Amino acid sequence: MPGEESILQRGLEAFAELGYDRASARELARRLGVSHNFINDRYGSKAAFWRAVVGWALEAQLARLPQMDPSLDDAECLQRFITGFYRSAAHTPLIGRILVDEFSGDSERLDYLYERFIAPTMQLIVPGIERLVASGRMASIPMDVLFFAVIPPISGMVEGALARRLGRPEPVSSERLTATAESLAAIVVNGLLATGAAHRG
Repeated sequence: MPGEESILQRGLEAFAELGYDRASARELARRLGVSHNFINDRYGSKAAFWRAVVGWALEAQLARLPQMDPSLDDAECLQRFITGFYRSAAHTPLIGRILVDEFSGDSERLDYLYERFIAPTMQLIVPGIERLVASGRMASIPMDVLFFAVIPPISGMVEGALARRLGRPEPVSSERLTATAESLAAIVVNGLLATGAAHRG
């Protein structure tokens, strides 16, 4: 019997490759190397197993994000946080693929992602953004616009096949992924702060 972490890792690989709907209980059991009724016996259902897998992966990913430092300028703090988010996505592409897949549909899984991870993560950066808006360094934008300005660029970290077609060399080194994450973060944050300059103009 594989250990718990091995089971969760294999589950992450399966859901990232197949998506939730195509990852049948039988296929999951085959990839995990367990009996066909293991998931129901251990987790209760495929949905509960998905939550266990995604919760395990996202908690580890969020733990690696830089902490919000009140001693830093809000713009620098925002850049550090978004850069850390993209770096984490670059080195954990499986969870990024699951997120991109789940964001396209309305489901209990999206509710889980929103309540457990998306809303709490956004709450970390909102106070600093509110101060940037109040000081005129950033225009006030709706939360949904802010989210979609920050999150979709992770596809540049996880969609390797498309990136290769667009000219990204292979193999991709860790240093190259980090540089890509930093470039994306700079573009996003500079764009957000530019809204303040345009608003003042």
